[in-house]
Amino acid sequence: MHVLLLKEPRDGESGPDPYIKELASYGHKATLIPVLTFKFVSLNTLSDTLFRPEKYGGLVFTSPRAVDAVKMCLEDEKIRKEWDNIVKDKWNTKSVYVVGKTTAALVKNLGLNPLGEDTGTAEVLSRVIIEREDTNIPPLFFPCGSIKREVLPTALRDNGVPLETLTVYQTVEHPDLEKNLKNYFTEQGTPASIAFFSPSGVKFCLEVVQRLSGEELCQIKFGAIGPTTEATMTAEGLHVSCVAEKPTAEHLAAAIAKALQ
Repeated sequence: MHVLLLKEPRDGESGPDPYIKELASYGHKATLIPVLTFKFVSLNTLSDTLFRPEKYGGLVFTSPRAVDAVKMCLEDEKIRKEWDNIVKDKWNTKSVYVVGKTTAALVKNLGLNPLGEDTGTAEVLSRVIIEREDTNIPPLFFPCGSIKREVLPTALRDNGVPLETLTVYQTVEHPDLEKNLKNYFTEQGTPASIAFFSPSGVKFCLEVVQRLSGEELCQIKFGAIGPTTEATMTAEGLHVSCVAEKPTAEHLAAAIAKALQ
């Protein structure tokens, strides 16, 4: 059966996307359509902050894009050398918190030791941080996107754990989104399942998907990568057929395959 994945392909990794591969193992043909594009901002401020680890109690990353922003700050050979030889080791004496395996893998590529890769959501990560950190530490530094949810900052603030945030990327709609969706529906017809990967994805795609699928909308099994996306879908009046137990290709493919049985 045809499955439409409303997500970005992985950057710079060869071979098939893991979501396509996992769904293929269940006999389903998946197609990716990128929904979002990202614009990086405040990189000078980010760079200055990264090279002052003594001012902070640790780092927090809840998205791969925030790690990409850090990577962009380290592109210059001389800066990267200083990072590799001195700065990363100073950060590694502190806690480097992450949500999910994808973000953790990118953080490891920077030479940092991530904590919390099995957490899966910002809610769970905030509980881990609150258990581990004292209220008298210097602030944790949290580079994030323009439309981050307030779950983690609110939980830490309510529990007295200091946090400093910096917006390092803005999320905007992919310029070819509507065109790509129209082409997909024209060529493949209405898919058996559609999976959303973020609240922004729901916001940018839903109206077009509803229009293109017409009366067949109620036959589509809608899947969500996690509870936050599920909540946005439900709020928009969609019936969510399945949610990944954890935000991984394996868990989402299993959930979709079960819903399509």
